[in-house]
Amino acid sequence: MKKKYRKLPRNTDYSAYRHPRWWPTWMGISLMWCVAQLPIRLQWWLGNIVGLLAWKLARSRRHIAEVNIRLCFPELTKAQQHALVRRAFIANGIGLLELGVAWFRDPAKLTGITRVHGLEHLEQALSHGKGVLLLGGHYSTLDLGGSLVTEYIKADVMQRDHNNPLMNAVMTRARERRYGTVLGARDLRGLFRSLKKNHTVWYATDQDYGRKDIVFAPFFGVDAGTITATSRIAERSGCMVVPFSHFRRQGRPGYDIYFHPALENFPGGDDLQDATRINGIIEREIRRAPDQYLWMHRRFKTRPDPEDPGFYDHST
Repeated sequence: MKKKYRKLPRNTDYSAYRHPRWWPTWMGISLMWCVAQLPIRLQWWLGNIVGLLAWKLARSRRHIAEVNIRLCFPELTKAQQHALVRRAFIANGIGLLELGVAWFRDPAKLTGITRVHGLEHLEQALSHGKGVLLLGGHYSTLDLGGSLVTEYIKADVMQRDHNNPLMNAVMTRARERRYGTVLGARDLRGLFRSLKKNHTVWYATDQDYGRKDIVFAPFFGVDAGTITATSRIAERSGCMVVPFSHFRRQGRPGYDIYFHPALENFPGGDDLQDATRINGIIEREIRRAPDQYLWMHRRFKTRPDPEDPGFYDHST
């Protein structure tokens, strides 16, 4: 899929996608729209099925999740690790269906089952007038959580384009309805402009972006390649960094959004210490609901020594 679309321009004008080659994608989008209209309980039930099917069939992704959870939760028995992997696929299956809710439904209809914790921390951070980086993570409620957040605050967002240009168009247009500005993942100029206007910008650092501009900081006790951009952005802009997270409730429909006090004395002048601090915050939030994290991502792909064997090699 990546090779097929790599050289196509990113275009959010739907008229560019009338050719029959896009019809399968349109069918998938239509299905997402239909599922998004269902009651939340039914969506969660269907998400369970989707997650279990992925757990059974997506062997490479299951292997990645198994490795990550074995590394991050060595205190669990093998049976407990196995159960957590299964629950993680279910949670992310539900999250996949929640994409349609985030893109095609009014999130205001979900505020009755949403609770926001610590909003005063964000308001206090904004009072400094230098903008706020919302330090988020890749939880299974990624899109819906972000959409719900905009019912309570004004925010801009940085996004990585979808590999399929039509899906990217739908995603971008949906986010443009919810967020003030949708910035490209590498649009640092746009990011600094937003912060200069004292905007709040959703920002995540918890994935493996390769070997450029990183330090190896512990994440669940394992050295993980962690970008230093957060420190650079905060240093250059003077913005405040506010950790936040969002989770699906267990057993009953509902969502919780958490804002935490802005980081003090950040950046601290040491990239490794800053990255360790950030990873620790994200780790703490993950432990609220370990199954609701994107464990299918190869978080430890980049090793401190390039000659070290990869964690995700089936032979290791």
